[in-house]
Amino acid sequence: MNKRDRAIIDDLERFRCMSRDDIADIHFRNVSNSITAANRTLLRLYRLGKIDRSTEFQPFVYFPADNSIRKDSQKIPHFLELVRVYRDMLAFAKPTRFNVEVKYSKGLAEPDIFAIWKGSPLFIEVQRSAYSDRQINDKITRYEALYQSGVVYDEPWQPSARKVFPTLLILTKTRYAVKSDNFAIMQAESIADFVRMVEPKEKPVPIKQTGGIRLKIG
Repeated sequence: MNKRDRAIIDDLERFRCMSRDDIADIHFRNVSNSITAANRTLLRLYRLGKIDRSTEFQPFVYFPADNSIRKDSQKIPHFLELVRVYRDMLAFAKPTRFNVEVKYSKGLAEPDIFAIWKGSPLFIEVQRSAYSDRQINDKITRYEALYQSGVVYDEPWQPSARKVFPTLLILTKTRYAVKSDNFAIMQAESIADFVRMVEPKEKPVPIKQTGGIRLKIG
C-alpha cells in the first residue's frame, strides 16, 4: 500500500465510515479527476480486503475492514455529518486535531468532535434535529460537569502556560437559550457561518481559563 492508501484507511478508522465523495474530496482534491481516481483506489483496496463498503448508499459508503458498524445502522448518517464538518473546515484550514465521539467518564459530556483549529480548541456538537429544552439543558449540564471535573486540563494538547477549556460550538439550525459562566458557547448553522461570526475580529482574542475563541480565518 502507498501513503495515500494508508491515509484513507486511517481516516476510515477515525470517522467510522466515509462516502466516496468524502474520500475524493479529502484525499484526491489535487487530482484532475478526483472521482475517477478515488473509485479506482477504493475498488483496489476493497478487492484486497483492506476496506469494506455498502452499496446501499449512492455514492457508496466505505468502512474499515474490521468494521463493527452494521451497514444499516442508524448512526451512519450521523458519522457522515461529522466527516462533512471536517471537509468544511478543510475549505478554510486543516485542523491540527480532529477526534470523533470523544469519551470521558460516565455522566460527563461526550462531544461529537474535539478539534484544534487555527490554534483554538473546540468541542463541536452536530445537532441536525431539534432538541427540547430539557434535552439541550441536559447536554449543557454534562459539559458543566466536564468542566468541573478538570480532566480536560490533563490533556496532552493543553498549552503549558495556561490551561484552557474548549469553546463549545453547536452546529444547529435551531437557536437554543443556553449559556455558561464557565466556558464559551457559540451556535452556528455551519462551519462557514461560524467563520463569518469570528472573521471580523482584527486580532486574535486570547483564550482565558474559561474558554473563548481566538480564530482568525483567512
